[in-house]
Amino acid sequence: MYKFISWNVNGLRAVCGKGFADIFAELDADFFCLQETKLQAGQIDLEFLGYKSYWNYADKKGYSGTAIYTRHEPVSVTYGIGIDEHDHEGRVITMEMEDFYLVCVYVPNAQDGLKRLDYRMKWEDDFRAYLCSLAQRKGVIVCGDLNVAHNEIDLKNPKSNRMNPGFTDQERSQFTNLLEAGFIDTFRHFYPDQTDIYSWWSYRFQARQKNIGWRIDYFVASENLKDRLAGAKIHTEIFGSDHCPVELTLE
Repeated sequence: MYKFISWNVNGLRAVCGKGFADIFAELDADFFCLQETKLQAGQIDLEFLGYKSYWNYADKKGYSGTAIYTRHEPVSVTYGIGIDEHDHEGRVITMEMEDFYLVCVYVPNAQDGLKRLDYRMKWEDDFRAYLCSLAQRKGVIVCGDLNVAHNEIDLKNPKSNRMNPGFTDQERSQFTNLLEAGFIDTFRHFYPDQTDIYSWWSYRFQARQKNIGWRIDYFVASENLKDRLAGAKIHTEIFGSDHCPVELTLE
C-alpha cells in the first residue's frame, strides 16, 4: 500500500513555524507533495530521515513552487511540462516510479478580474495533453492545488461565487474535460455525495471556523489505476495553512 499526501502550505517557512515537522511525521506518507512553497534554492534545509526531496522553484522570488518528499527511489524526476511558456513558475514535478507517474502540480490562478483566465485555459489544454501522454505509458496520479471547485457540491456558496476565480464555467468545464479524457476525481470516487468537506478557506470572515470553504485540492488518477484506489481523505483537522492536506491510498 502506498500513502500519498498533498498540501498547499502557502509558504513553507511559515508553516515550519506551525509544527510542519510534527505533521509530516504524523501523516507518515510514502510520498508527500507540497505546493506554494514560496522558496528559492538554498532558502531552507528541511530533510527527513528516510526521505529524498525534489524541488521546483519559480524564477520569481517568494512565488509558487512545488516539492515532493519520497521514501521510494524514483526511476526519474522531471520539472515542468516541456513548454517554455509554462515552465518558469515552478508549478510541476513529475516523478516516475516503476508502475506509475506521480505529478505534483500547483495550477495557475485565474486571478482577480479573471485577468489570467485566458492563460489558464491555455495551461489547462497543455497540461491535460501532457497527462494524457504520460497515461499512455503507465498509470498517472496527479495531486495538488488545482484552483477549481468542480461542482456546486465542492464549495459552500456556489451561487454567489459563480464566475469568480476558481468557479468560472470555463475552469469547471476544463476539469470535466480532464475527467472525460480518462481521469478520476478520487475523493468523489469514494464519496460522490459528501457535502461540507473542503480543503481551502479564506483567511477572511472567520471562514474556517464557519467552514465556508472550497474543495480545490485533489488527487486525480488515470482510469488504468481505478482498481488500485484504496481510499481518499481530506485532513480538515490539520491547520498551519489556508489549505489542509489531502490524501490518497493506493494498493
